[in-house]
Amino acid sequence: MMISSFFKCLGVVAITLMLLLIGPIFVVSSDEIDLSTPWGKANHDRSGLAPDPATTPQAIVQVYGARTFSWRGAFAVHTWIAVKPENAKNYTRLEVIGWRKRRGLPVTAATVGWPDRNWFGSRPELYYELHGSAAENMIPAILEAARQYPYPDEYEAWPGPNSNTFTAFVLRRIPEMTVDLPPTAIGKDYLDSSNHFVAMAPSNTGIQVSFFGLIGAIASKAEGLEINLLGLGFGLDPDNLALRLPGIGKVGFIKDTIPLPENINRPES
Repeated sequence: MMISSFFKCLGVVAITLMLLLIGPIFVVSSDEIDLSTPWGKANHDRSGLAPDPATTPQAIVQVYGARTFSWRGAFAVHTWIAVKPENAKNYTRLEVIGWRKRRGLPVTAATVGWPDRNWFGSRPELYYELHGSAAENMIPAILEAARQYPYPDEYEAWPGPNSNTFTAFVLRRIPEMTVDLPPTAIGKDYLDSSNHFVAMAPSNTGIQVSFFGLIGAIASKAEGLEINLLGLGFGLDPDNLALRLPGIGKVGFIKDTIPLPENINRPES
């Protein structure tokens, strides 16, 4: 009886892992990620998603994500936040970068420059954008939340804390930022005992529970219902009529969290 139960459990585990890996396998087979270009030769060209500060004086807040480098991109995206105060000539890009730890530096980084560059060959997606006085009022709170990030010297690509843990941390402290990070943002669910493994969803529209990003769930208006198992998220998003799938991300009719502003000045890609 015990042997039979053991093999049944083993079978359930194997089937679950296969289901979780279908998405990443599909991403690899569809050539969505580049497995051949060396790290040092990866493309960092601009994507054209960031308005030119020279012709766009109003304040801007943006949230980006792009597939991570090489095979890791089959599973996850890297996310970051960009801010430009009113009349500023440059953007400030806020993110966590793992290799900084290997150099003895804090993993948190605030750099000046274009925020819409390809991430080691992967074209970024824009998850959120806000212009004008609302963005101007939001920027100080974003910068302060970035300074309060509790893991400035820690980095683990899986299950966290990582770049997506940082983005989710900042978003949770700005209630107006109802940003729906995709299920491929592995690390966004990283919660530890400091918050009793319970927090607002990254979108600030619901609640989530998670045990160190390894197992948990989100129930919210923006994310819908998302289950996190071993860092991989899957679920159903009724608000956007979308499925949330490991490796693939959101599939379906997806609306923007906030409508993009009209008549903004963006250069050609």
